Amino acid sequence: MIEFDFPPLRGYQPRGNYQGLLREVVEQQLQRFAHLDAIALAAVQQPAVLPELLDFSSVETSAPPRKHVANDGARPYHTHPVKRDYLAREARNQSLGLAGEEFVMHYEHWRLVHLGKPQLADRVEHVSNSKGDGLGYDVLSFDPSGRERFIEVKTTAYSKETPFYVTRGELSFSREASTQFHLCRVFDFRKDPRLFSLKGRLDDHCQLDPVTYQASFG
Repeated sequence: MIEFDFPPLRGYQPRGNYQGLLREVVEQQLQRFAHLDAIALAAVQQPAVLPELLDFSSVETSAPPRKHVANDGARPYHTHPVKRDYLAREARNQSLGLAGEEFVMHYEHWRLVHLGKPQLADRVEHVSNSKGDGLGYDVLSFDPSGRERFIEVKTTAYSKETPFYVTRGELSFSREASTQFHLCRVFDFRKDPRLFSLKGRLDDHCQLDPVTYQASFG
């Protein structure tokens, strides 16, 4: 067991931001204990495989509620020197993303069969694999009526409250196809995979923070 020694933060002025304080303390500990960084990095980059789960009846759960925070529209940005962005590393774990998409494929097939629509179940398609990325969604599925459902899959090995990344194309598509777009968040993937769905525009459900920008000269 690793015991953390939390030294006083010299020169730190309380800002009322306890999450920021916690983050700074954790970053200090990662800098002091290099092996923690190696363990965390290995965890997010670990290859993933599709779990052998036959019973999907208890997989779906409710989404975390969006917390409405009052502000003046201009959110202050504080720089924090971070050695690793572990969420970004996990988001780039292709085997985890692919396994999550296949998991949702199997779930959608099960769901439609369970609803008495086996013919629609056989038409569920892993479009990000068969047609390529860039469509704004990963899995083509259907409502019981036969209407198409466009499902973007985001997978994490951590809890359902874990933040995730979306692209400009995914956000734009969620707005254009809001009545058919579903974001499927798969979480606890390596232990006990569960999922929840958000239907419609992503910005109706999530607080979106611009974390990267494209720089150009014209």
